Amino acid sequence: MTTDTARTALVDAPQLPGWDLAVSGKVRELYVPAGTPVQEAQEVLVVATDRISAYDFSLQPGIPDKGRVLTAISMFWFEQLGDLVPHHVISDTDVPEQVAGRAMRCTGLDMVPLECVARGYLTGSGLKDYRAGGAVGGHVLSPGLTESSRLPEPIFTPATKAEQGDHDENITVAEARSRLGDELVAELEELTLAIYRRAQDVAAKQGLIIADTKLEFGHDRSSGALTLGDEVLTPDSSRFWFADRYREGVVQQSLDKQFVRDWLTSAASGWDRGGAGAPPVLPEEIVAATRDRYIEAFERLTGRRFA
Repeated sequence: MTTDTARTALVDAPQLPGWDLAVSGKVRELYVPAGTPVQEAQEVLVVATDRISAYDFSLQPGIPDKGRVLTAISMFWFEQLGDLVPHHVISDTDVPEQVAGRAMRCTGLDMVPLECVARGYLTGSGLKDYRAGGAVGGHVLSPGLTESSRLPEPIFTPATKAEQGDHDENITVAEARSRLGDELVAELEELTLAIYRRAQDVAAKQGLIIADTKLEFGHDRSSGALTLGDEVLTPDSSRFWFADRYREGVVQQSLDKQFVRDWLTSAASGWDRGGAGAPPVLPEEIVAATRDRYIEAFERLTGRRFA
């Protein structure tokens, strides 16, 4: 995150009685009980904003209702996954009124410095890595795969968790084990793939494919248990495709943030991703279409209407 973006986020963050703003990220704010150091907090308040990020930039303007949609989708998945792994949510209703509907009270976690990615299909940075060396995350794949190819089995492809303003970097499973230890990475891999398979089954019943997803875990500060944290299986962290429109070899229509990325890298935006300039302001029609995609993702996954 750039300094200017950080300042903007801090200015926009609401003041909440009894809570101190500890971290303001590209799309979320983290609060701790007043007077508590963030590293010691046994409880935190995670607030989803309407901001949207792409290519490590926080974009303008935000997407109306995005914070509420992401919180509702995460809560749906926490309910679906509770028997597989502990999660960090204490309550999504007992929160300050100013952030009702887009906040979760959660247990404090010491986060594992690793992005845990599960891939069932080849696209995005995974496809880029495959084309460069025939492997993704250290998994050597069959020759002849292309955009949106389905993999024989889902694979675990970790990435470094970058500091704000830096880029996450795909690494191999072997590199992750050398950094964090064999036992922890083996547990992360097992949990990540179990969660992905469960989510795929749920989504398939609603006519959706989850091409890939990024998860984050931490250790509960009270019990030490490895715990699922952050957001889970949202359009910000996953790719959702329509099962009845899926065709190998082409970029899929999707209900996720890829729509915004595609516009930013198109001639219509006029932005040079490799240059020094920040992305342009999102046009009104892109903002509206993005909001529609996020709401459709919620409604398709949950079977509920978004109020």
